[in-house]
Amino acid sequence: QVQLAESGGGAVQAGGSLRLSCPHSRFTVNTKCVAWIRQRPGQDREEVASIYADRTTLSGDFVNGRFTNSQDNVKETVYLHMNNLQPEDTGMYFCSTGSGGGPDLCEWNTWGQGTQVTVSS
Repeated sequence: QVQLAESGGGAVQAGGSLRLSCPHSRFTVNTKCVAWIRQRPGQDREEVASIYADRTTLSGDFVNGRFTNSQDNVKETVYLHMNNLQPEDTGMYFCSTGSGGGPDLCEWNTWGQGTQVTVSS
């Protein structure tokens, strides 16, 4: 399903910053799982960050001091803050929501179309 609308991507020079936004309705529809997913050209999708039951977590490879995951519960929006961007961060970033009984049990069923992040040297 394509029911989300990520935004905030763009083309930046190495060292630049971007903030990605994903409006959702997880509280309205009582959905516990939200995640940021990255797909680099020619590679599989990777989980960047997630929220389960209002707790934000960065996935292992993204605990690098450059990325942070935050949320605004009133606006029902999650954010991915990316600082000191590098060329290897280039890719399509997707927002996804789902349901599940725990942070490792999420069933993803709603996706955005993605927002492109391009970082040049």
